[in-house]
Order: sequence, then C-alpha cells, then structure tokens
Amino acid sequence: MIRLQKPLDERYTTASEDELASAIQSAKRALGERLLILGHHYQRDEVMRFADARGDSFALSRIAANRKEAEFIVFCGVHFMAESADILTSNSQKVILPDLNAGCSMADMADLDEVESAWEDLSRITDIVRVVPITYVNSSAALKAFVGRNGGSVCTSSNANAVLQWALGIGDQVLFFPDQHLGRNTGFDLGYGASDMSVWDPRKELGGLQSADIKASTLLLWKGHCSVHQRFRPEHISAFRGEHPDGIVVVHPECSHDVAEAADRVGSTDFIIRVVNEAPPGSTIAVGTEIHLVNRLNDETPDKTVVSLDPLVCPCSTMFRIDAPHLAWVLDGLVAGEVRNQIVVDEETAKDARVALERMLATT
Repeated sequence: MIRLQKPLDERYTTASEDELASAIQSAKRALGERLLILGHHYQRDEVMRFADARGDSFALSRIAANRKEAEFIVFCGVHFMAESADILTSNSQKVILPDLNAGCSMADMADLDEVESAWEDLSRITDIVRVVPITYVNSSAALKAFVGRNGGSVCTSSNANAVLQWALGIGDQVLFFPDQHLGRNTGFDLGYGASDMSVWDPRKELGGLQSADIKASTLLLWKGHCSVHQRFRPEHISAFRGEHPDGIVVVHPECSHDVAEAADRVGSTDFIIRVVNEAPPGSTIAVGTEIHLVNRLNDETPDKTVVSLDPLVCPCSTMFRIDAPHLAWVLDGLVAGEVRNQIVVDEETAKDARVALERMLATT
C-alpha cells in the first residue's frame, strides 16, 4: 500500500536529540490534556520516552477511547493501529500518525479486493453461510469492516483462542487472515491437526488448493506473516539452550509453529512482558519478538538477563519510521493550529468494523 509522507524541514532532520526533546516537551506543555501520545511496545526509546501510555495496538486504542478530554491522539505505531483508534474514538477526537509511511507488511499482505475474491471463490465451493471470517487486529479497517458485514470477528494475539472457539461454535470453517502463523498456532492449541488446516495463497487460483482440500479444511489460513517474527527459527532456540540450559524461551504466536513448539512459553506482547517480570531473579530469558521491546525489558529488569532469540536482531522497519523528528513535527503543527497526518476512517467502514470489534469484545 502506497502512502505519501512529505519530507521534513531541515530544522527537524538536523536538530539534535536535546533540541527535539525540548520541542516535544514544550508542545506537550502547551497542549496539556488536549494531547494524548500513545506508544506501541515496539517503538524506539527516543519516542517511547514521551508516551503518555504504552501497550499493544488494541489496548492503546481503548485507552484513547476512554480519554474523552484528549482532542488529539498521536499514535506512535503503524497505520492500522491509528485506524483502530479512529474507529473507537469519538468524532471530536483526531487521531494522528507521525509518519504516514509507517505501515505494516503483514497487514498489507491481505487487502479487501483479495479477500472479497477469495470469499467469492469459497462461495462457489462450500456453504459460505457456514464459513466465519476472522481477521487479526493487524489488518486494515476495510478488512475489519468486511468481517463485520459477513458475520465474523476481529481477534488479537491474546484472545485468538477464544475467538476461534466462538467462530467454530457457529460455523464449520474459518477463513483466517492475514497471519497464517497465529492461525496455525491457535488451531493446534485448540486440538486441531495439520490435516485440518490449509494455506490460502491469494496469488494462486483457488488459493492454490483443490476443491476437496477446501471442503475438508476447518481452518483456511491466509498466506501472510510478520517479517520480524518469521525470522526466529528452532535452531536459535537450540543454540540458546546450548549456552543457557536453564534459560527460558518465550516467543510471540506470530512465530512459525516449529518455533512455538520448541519454546517454553508462547503468547502476546503483554504475555511476554508478564513472563519476564515474573521470572525468578537471575533468570536468562530469550525472547522471540521485536528488538526494541526486548532491549527495554532487559533495561527494566536489571535482576535478569533478557536477550533476543535471534542474535542478528531485526527491528520492525515500518514501526521504526516513527522517530523524534516526525513526532516533533506533528506536535508543532498542533500547537500552531494545524492537524498534520490525521487518520480518518469513513463512517460506513467504521460502522461495520465496530460490529466486528464488538463481537470480539462480547466473545472475550
């Protein structure tokens, strides 16, 4: 998906760290309670230090919705997160993304046209009324609206288990997108086997499947993935255990199933944080998730050693686009009365997306 972010003025790109910090703090003071800065767990420290709240994408959106006095929500995350915040907040609140090019490669692996095409293909092969579409929260507002219109739900990495159980309680099949790994790991957790799951490749006719395979599959998993979490491999776990036999391995469920199977614990970002915080003093913990969070956990738990499971660490390149210069730029605009980079979801899309989000909340 193409988004256009205009280059910043030199006064932002050449400013020192102290100058940018001073500008951001000054804007925060001037805007007061009218401003709420949200920082996703994967943000770099130069941005996170200014966040009024930090968390995962959906939790931050709910915080924004509950802060009615905040007129401006600056979401230091990626595009789909800002969309979710706009869907959940009131019309009087404006959601701002500091860099419009901060997208999500996983979210972009499933777009509305592709999903609608897959849905049409499925309707010719199986009883589409018995197929429940589920989209991971890491998806566009358009896809959240699609599942809302078609009897489905959104899920997060924390509640995917409950949402899939709900879906399979009202239907025979689930079309799960855009992350195949979260879908597969959740399916195995629920007791389904590999033979119950098929991968739908949107670039191939009928997803690259035969009609018989489609009919036999309980879970149709979209061929999408997280570019960060797919880097972790079982050999990383083996190498860590060789150096730290008593160490703990905790990974995100966006990792491939062979990695999840080999890890000690598997769970969402908040789950990973809890595992680290609750580990005994002196523990060495290898974490399979984005490096900024891993480093922050190591800094904030000095009685433990927290390392990346992959020694060749890889940040989320799109999340990394949010930096202090862009944050200073949007805040200066607000002080001057100019709303820059506002993210707006049209009301029809937002209405259907809210239906899907409400189904998730009712389920979990």
